[in-house]
Amino acid sequence: MAKAKVADQSADLSAPQYYVNREVSWLGFNERVLHEALDPRTPLLERLKFLAIYSDNLDEFFMVRISGVMEQAEAGVHPETPDKMTPVKQLEMMRSHLVEKVALQHETFERDLRPALTKHGVYLQNYRDLTKEQLFFLKVYFEKRIFPVLTPLSVDPSHPFPRMSNLSLNLAVKVADPDTGVERFARVKVPSSLPRFVGMPEQLCTYRGKPCVWIGVPLEQVIAENLSYLFPGMTIVSCHLFRITRDADFPVLEDEADDLLLAIEKEINKRRLEGFVCRVEVESAMPPDLKEGLMRELKVGSDRIYEIDGLLNLRDLFFFLSLPLPEIKDKPWTALVPPRFKPVIELDDEGNSSFSEHPPNIFARLRDGDILVHHPYESFRASVQEFITQAANDPKVLAIKITLYRTSGDSPIVKALIAAAENRKQVVALVELKARFDEANNIEWAKKLEDAGVHVVYGIVGLKTHTKTTLVVREEGNEIRRYVHIGTGNYNPKTSKLYTDLGLFSCQEELGADLSDLFNFLTGYSRQKAYRKLLVAPLTLRDRMEALIRREIDHAQNGGQGKIVAKMNSLVDARIIRLLYEASQAGVEIDLIVRGICCLKPGIAGVSETIRVISVIGQFLEHSRIFCFHNSGEPEYYIGSADWMTRNLDRRVEAIVPIEDPKLIKELQNILDVLQADNRQAWEMASDGTFTQRRPLEGEEERGTHATLKAYALKRDSLL
Repeated sequence: MAKAKVADQSADLSAPQYYVNREVSWLGFNERVLHEALDPRTPLLERLKFLAIYSDNLDEFFMVRISGVMEQAEAGVHPETPDKMTPVKQLEMMRSHLVEKVALQHETFERDLRPALTKHGVYLQNYRDLTKEQLFFLKVYFEKRIFPVLTPLSVDPSHPFPRMSNLSLNLAVKVADPDTGVERFARVKVPSSLPRFVGMPEQLCTYRGKPCVWIGVPLEQVIAENLSYLFPGMTIVSCHLFRITRDADFPVLEDEADDLLLAIEKEINKRRLEGFVCRVEVESAMPPDLKEGLMRELKVGSDRIYEIDGLLNLRDLFFFLSLPLPEIKDKPWTALVPPRFKPVIELDDEGNSSFSEHPPNIFARLRDGDILVHHPYESFRASVQEFITQAANDPKVLAIKITLYRTSGDSPIVKALIAAAENRKQVVALVELKARFDEANNIEWAKKLEDAGVHVVYGIVGLKTHTKTTLVVREEGNEIRRYVHIGTGNYNPKTSKLYTDLGLFSCQEELGADLSDLFNFLTGYSRQKAYRKLLVAPLTLRDRMEALIRREIDHAQNGGQGKIVAKMNSLVDARIIRLLYEASQAGVEIDLIVRGICCLKPGIAGVSETIRVISVIGQFLEHSRIFCFHNSGEPEYYIGSADWMTRNLDRRVEAIVPIEDPKLIKELQNILDVLQADNRQAWEMASDGTFTQRRPLEGEEERGTHATLKAYALKRDSLL
């Protein structure tokens, strides 16, 4: 492989022009999400889903990232970033981008998608456009279901401006005393405990006399049209909707907290009501005096006001995906049982053959070799969940150790761990209480695990435990054998159906020993710094990744082929980016598949011209991490929990595992090939940091990643 044609060895690879601002890059990622809602090739209800995802993503971005930049700007500090953009400049750029894109989002819903729904019998109406019978139903519904929940809060000298919870929808109501003419302001919270959209009962589910699939109105309109119940004897002057977003990133001083669980519980409660307001969304029709009054009471400037022309809080559009309209949704995908997890004739521990329709003995299968699973194409329930369930009930299993970053509260895995403890096994669950926005959920089931006798620990002070690992210790004859699962995704049955993730099952002795050491590091006072095969952050992962990149540089400089293919969620770390630039200058071919943030700029002459970057956005969230280093024809492949971000490499506990079985390597390479060939869901990054979506050339077949991988999974399943 020849060196780069124009390698500018004098270029300062730390210069800001070679880096994309992290926040700006994230906005570009969310714009690609929004594009799926704009794309007419996307089924209609899926377009609504992407509008909801865009809003949900944006809420979190304001609560964590934008609020953090606001604090920096107000404090007058300028943290050193590779792109050198000041906090004030970042805020200006982010607001300029968001004003335009949020307007496009709402325009798309109101102009395109809302009318398109009516063609399929779905009518999201305005209150006053309903029939008399439908209005009567809503009046009764208000009296019986809504009115008892509402609490109007007036604002006057004896009633201070009320505290409002994060992400709450509120009605700003101006009322007047008919006798004195004095006007007052009141706030009515739209209760989140009730459905956002109020639909008609079956007998009233009609539009212009014809039956329809669904017809209804937003909850806030029902409240607004019945305000006389809340303010009897007063004149309703005006009523306008607004929504606030608060800073939700909180620090917990772990080394000063006597009880980490209690400390985080307190912070969660504070976050809901006490974080400063970083965004106020208001109806565009809200009069200036009312808007100014809100700004004054909430202590925000006009730069935090976002005027919305249409329905506020489009994240609630997820509701419409529950409608029985399969013709305007993605075809449902039923995850397939991985081939080696299917029941066939097999030998038990004593050598006896048997056949059963029940799941196979996973431990026996693993003794035949490693297994790689790919979710959601392959079933999480029939693999990961079954592995832990069998371990919980197997009398030969002595211990189960697992790291839990995010999981569902009703998770079968949590239930299996409780069953294992009840079966007198040693069970250790490392629960990450600091998993952002899942803290309350994690606290709830951590308590349940502790009550059942599971040893629950909360990791290492100063580090988030982000690794996804399970260790099962089993007694087999006169020896002890260890079985492991090391994955790229959380132990969450719900997200396993939505996120693409990989997992390795193995009973390799070295991996078992490595996980034993890792759990001792997490639960005790171990100072373990060397591992046999695992790459562990913050101990060995960064150094090894950098060494692997440098090895490709050496191959290229010595006349061999240097090549790197890496798939991840985000690429932010400046040291890694600079090293990739050095590799490109040496002639190393680098293909990066980065779903979200990418602070590297590809294709710059003399700096990064051998680097290509694509992002894939589609039906499933690309969450798996795969790293391939060509190594002059003897490639090395890795999967695991870490992105190339500074926090993953230096401030989290992560685990990356090598994949060594040639058959499994072939599976990983196939996934990478499919992603790189995508001409439907892939976006190519230009040297200025912008992205352009790929399109099939004239006469070329459309190749979407998720459709292709589904087809491969079905083909393989049919051959078995």
